[in-house]
Amino acid sequence: MGRSTKVSGASVPKQATRRSQNIGTYVYGIVLANAKVTSDERGLGDPAGKVKLVKHGDIAALVSDVNVEEPLGRPGDFFAHEGLLDAMAAKGPVLPFRFGAVLASADAVVDELLAPHEDDFLAALDELKGQAEYVIKGRYVEQAVLTEILAESPEAAGLREAIRGRSEDATRNERIRLGEIITASIEAKRDLDTRLLLDALTGHYVQGVIREPTHEQDAVHVALLAKSSDQKALEKAVRDFGERWEGRVTMRLLGPMAPYDFVTAQA
Repeated sequence: MGRSTKVSGASVPKQATRRSQNIGTYVYGIVLANAKVTSDERGLGDPAGKVKLVKHGDIAALVSDVNVEEPLGRPGDFFAHEGLLDAMAAKGPVLPFRFGAVLASADAVVDELLAPHEDDFLAALDELKGQAEYVIKGRYVEQAVLTEILAESPEAAGLREAIRGRSEDATRNERIRLGEIITASIEAKRDLDTRLLLDALTGHYVQGVIREPTHEQDAVHVALLAKSSDQKALEKAVRDFGERWEGRVTMRLLGPMAPYDFVTAQA
């Protein structure tokens, strides 16, 4: 579980050399040369985030022009980067690059990126064809998980009674200990519930990656590489499983998106 497609030599310098009008070429990722970019799809930079393809053989880089004297990371830049990649992933295979990859020009994209790594990129795109990433996020309902923990831990239940109606200063040690029990219990529940979810979804995904929690009450946070043609079946399986946790865990399924968790670029 969690095997990544490794693309050797695929890292991109993060700062372009200055050229006429201080324009550099921002690289979002790699797609097949026959990919289509519509006028509705926008990236970051000027004019108006216009996106184009720089082609070499059977592959192409998804790019737009940016002013190299203006720092990246303005409000909306990261979302533009991710949004474009996700839109392209809904139509075909994409090898996403990390935010902030800039080369000096379209010629540099060909000479320094596409030409030296054409075979690796093409093999990775072929492997990902017909697949996309989906992310499942689940968060415990606070009162529900607390009730579970108190029912399962006599020590926690005793501490809860010991601090009831008493000041924080007078019960500082008890509160610290109760907090430790709750944290450890949620971590154990998260591990078990994540495995239960992944087992229940077996057959609906090709690879899975367990992501780090983004909130202390996260129940599950996993990325799945799945066949795009099986999206409706995956959605139903997640929905059916979520019904078992109704009132205990709130769940969301995000995707399709670019396979960020399943492609690694290595220098």
